[in-house]
Amino acid sequence: MSTSTGASTAADFDVRRHDSFGLRLQHALHANPVLGPLAVLILAIIAFSIVNTRFFAAANLSLVLLQVTVIATLALGQTMIILTAGIDLSAGAIAVFSSILMAQFCVKAGMPAVLALLLGFACGTAMGALNGMLVTRIKLPPFIVTLGTLTIFFSLNSVVSNSETVRGTDMPSLMTWTGEAIAIGNFQLSYGSIIMLLLFGFFFYALSRTAWGKHVYATGDDVEAARLAGIRTGRVLFSVYTVAGLLYAVGGWILIGRLASASPNVGTEYNLDSITAVVLGGTSLFGGRGGVIGTLIGALIVGVFRNGLQLAGVEVVWQGFAIGTLVLVAVSLDQWIRKVKG
Repeated sequence: MSTSTGASTAADFDVRRHDSFGLRLQHALHANPVLGPLAVLILAIIAFSIVNTRFFAAANLSLVLLQVTVIATLALGQTMIILTAGIDLSAGAIAVFSSILMAQFCVKAGMPAVLALLLGFACGTAMGALNGMLVTRIKLPPFIVTLGTLTIFFSLNSVVSNSETVRGTDMPSLMTWTGEAIAIGNFQLSYGSIIMLLLFGFFFYALSRTAWGKHVYATGDDVEAARLAGIRTGRVLFSVYTVAGLLYAVGGWILIGRLASASPNVGTEYNLDSITAVVLGGTSLFGGRGGVIGTLIGALIVGVFRNGLQLAGVEVVWQGFAIGTLVLVAVSLDQWIRKVKG
């Protein structure tokens, strides 16, 4: 009988030890959402460098960063919206439409490049503000609002561009400047990537060190509690969508440099890609938890997986399968983390 009791005690100890590790992990990931994505990125880099030694070549790493620059910029704006428990399905549409407007201002209207660029940024900001107004004033769900404006902006994009691509050679050099690069040894760092990294640094500070950033998190965590605490949640939400529109327009400028043209026929996958980067980066779809550093890591995860699988000879369809599986795992992990107590 004493043997049975001893075995039971040992089993209980093992269960408590297992639960203790699970709880510690749950609390750690809740307190530091970036840890999970960072671990995935490091493991992916190690795995793909073993599968193909070309992965760590400077030229290939330059390509990975270049490929994720536009998506990361859009995902930055998407992050702030998702932090408020919203979502923006029009991110790619605003970016592409803004790029077309910039090109048309230069080529068709004959405006100076700086003026065309500023007007393009203003148009992107206005599109984001429209989303914000419909969400805050008309009280429409963000999903429905941005689903509608997605279609509207892509339709206007086709009308304004007449479905024609504007070549980079027809535009002033400032419009395609973001596609130029500086050499760091064999590594090529584009000006678009530098702009993207600077934006991430700025908004990391804004979200973590300013009253506006704290209000964004509070609104996403519990909008009613934030309102009762004196936060003007309507203004916060409007500002988030407006700032996101500006970031999408900057992404449109970077896109022109990336393609060396302004094409109305790109960007259909940018909306989902930006959301994917945010989710993989550990930002909760329910709002109030996450950050821009995680989003940058999430965008890099997407780029590393696609590039690594391509080097490994995996077909495109299975690359999409792998990214989709990662998203499901990330959302499931988020649900588990949200159950943490105290």
